[in-house]
Amino acid sequence: MKYARKQICVIGLGQFGSELARSAAKSCEVLALDTNEDRVNSLADDVDRALIGDAKDVNVIRSLVTSEFEAAVVSLGESVEASILCTLHLHRIGVKRIYAKAVSEDHAEVLKAVGATDVIFPERETARRVANKIANPNFIDFIPLGEGYEVMEVVAPQSCHGHSLAELNVRRRFGVLIVAVIRSDPAEFIFIPEGGFVIRYGDTLLTIGKHSDVAAIGQQ
Repeated sequence: MKYARKQICVIGLGQFGSELARSAAKSCEVLALDTNEDRVNSLADDVDRALIGDAKDVNVIRSLVTSEFEAAVVSLGESVEASILCTLHLHRIGVKRIYAKAVSEDHAEVLKAVGATDVIFPERETARRVANKIANPNFIDFIPLGEGYEVMEVVAPQSCHGHSLAELNVRRRFGVLIVAVIRSDPAEFIFIPEGGFVIRYGDTLLTIGKHSDVAAIGQQ
């Protein structure tokens, strides 16, 4: 059975918006919009539709975006007025999720007030990820959850090599769940590995836990 791809729109094709649109186009139907012709042309071959248009104009937005769109990304942080108006238009149209780029806390508050479901600070989030990798080289990536918990990809430390999950017992010792193991040789994704599963060199652990607890695994 063939499933329809999600429809999303990316409005504002600076560096962040362009990279996001290209990445999203691998699995979604992407509409990309910007007032700059060169930016639009540079994406024309990478997304389903790349169009020139003014995001502040409600008639332009309504002619292109409907409530059938799963998500919209408003990457107009450098133009506060445009990002606020565009977010408001998308909210009134009925787009399910609206991710809006902000340049300040005040800007973020206004974006939320006019309908943004998620506010993005790309530079801040990138800085946190880089700082995290510098402090913890084994950490590949992480996704924040509530109450201080994170989903983290972690290169299995040497102390884990050759030991089964039952022997390591990280849930009891560290309060961390290993929900999957990504193996590179041969390429394999093991979801919810059993206690007898033995960790090898090169394995990546997909974990859920508090940042400090996951870090403690590599220090045992």
